[in-house]
Amino acid sequence: MTNRRQLLTGAAGIAAATLLAAPAARAQSDLATAGPLGDVWLGPADAKVTIIEYASLTCGHCATFHKDTWPALKAKYIDTGKARFSLREFPLDPLATAGFMLARCNGNDRYVAMTDLLFAQQRAWAFTEKPVDALSSMVKQAGFTQESFEACLKRQDIYDAVTQVKDRGARAGVNSTPTFFINGQKHSGALTIAEFDRILEPLLAG
Repeated sequence: MTNRRQLLTGAAGIAAATLLAAPAARAQSDLATAGPLGDVWLGPADAKVTIIEYASLTCGHCATFHKDTWPALKAKYIDTGKARFSLREFPLDPLATAGFMLARCNGNDRYVAMTDLLFAQQRAWAFTEKPVDALSSMVKQAGFTQESFEACLKRQDIYDAVTQVKDRGARAGVNSTPTFFINGQKHSGALTIAEFDRILEPLLAG
């Protein structure tokens, strides 16, 4: 009886461990998988550190990160080849989805410039009485016309691609923005450069 009880207990433990491992494996798979439009990377592919940010273009904390921390992070780690970085879409509302669609519509080579512009000017378009009109005026600085602006926001393929990236991010554990995955480890919030230093330096030294 004792042996049977131990056997059953052991089997139950293995089954529970398997159930716990399955979501974790799916989360890592979702994190490792780029969306249909691909990731846009800054920094060398063989860098020791990989940083993936999930952000929303209407998120104030995300704009704070891109204003206060991103320039120093880029100069210290990305431009020096120590790390590589990608921004993934995690829109928190339809307006942020529209912004990401516009960032993607003219090709991935314009993605970083567009998202930088939209973060830098966030208050001028995301928090106004007529945000769609303000967004239209904003992206005309990047070469859009009213016709191409409207055409982009009607593209179901771009909308679906942005949504798929968000859905995979949610399965990987993203529930707020910004969220960073640094060599696969999750860090939430608008990290300062000092906080990045504390995380990155041991990884680079190892």
